[in-house]
Amino acid sequence: MIRALIFDFDGLIVDTETPALESWRHIYAEYGFELGLEEWSAALGTRRGFDALEHLVGLVAASDPARAAALRAEGAAIRVRRQALKESLGSAQGLLPGVTAVLDEAEALGLPCAVASSSDYHWVGGWLERLGIARRFACIRTADDVTHTRPDPELFLSAAAGLGLPPAACLVLEDSANGILAARAAGCPVVAVPGPLTRQLPLPPADLTLPSLAAMPLTEILGAFR
Repeated sequence: MIRALIFDFDGLIVDTETPALESWRHIYAEYGFELGLEEWSAALGTRRGFDALEHLVGLVAASDPARAAALRAEGAAIRVRRQALKESLGSAQGLLPGVTAVLDEAEALGLPCAVASSSDYHWVGGWLERLGIARRFACIRTADDVTHTRPDPELFLSAAAGLGLPPAACLVLEDSANGILAARAAGCPVVAVPGPLTRQLPLPPADLTLPSLAAMPLTEILGAFR
């Protein structure tokens, strides 16, 4: 029986994933290269698997080793500039369709909600406060709280523990392949809700797949798990 919900953040509550990719694409364009979604897909839902700056250094090094060395030396400054660009590109983003309705239904049903994100708390907590929904989550777990991020199950196990429930009682709402794999490894039932980027990519099997959180009332989603 489902007794709580665990939300991913990036790409599930807010489409921060598109600005994240576009900000790196701006940096790549300055050096005459493109960053494709296939390469970037390894970074979705995790902090492991793909370093966009190192990837760019490798592309530049193939034709201009001296410029690549300079790029690596400026790496810290470039990451700061890219982060500012990401925040600027994403500043107008609002909640994705269906998020408020699911939170309202969960509250009416007495189901506590948590967030489990591979981003850091400053990023996630800041967004939740700005959007006015931070108080609606009984538990927030981020990369700051765990040793391993997705596809490792630690984030979801930590969120379930924070809710005081076994993983099997916590329904995970996820948009990324890494998140789905982590939820399944944690023993949580999982609903895949692909975001603007991840709907363009193959995803591993989930217990239920929806085009958005607005596609089905929470009562019907829960009915699929009875």
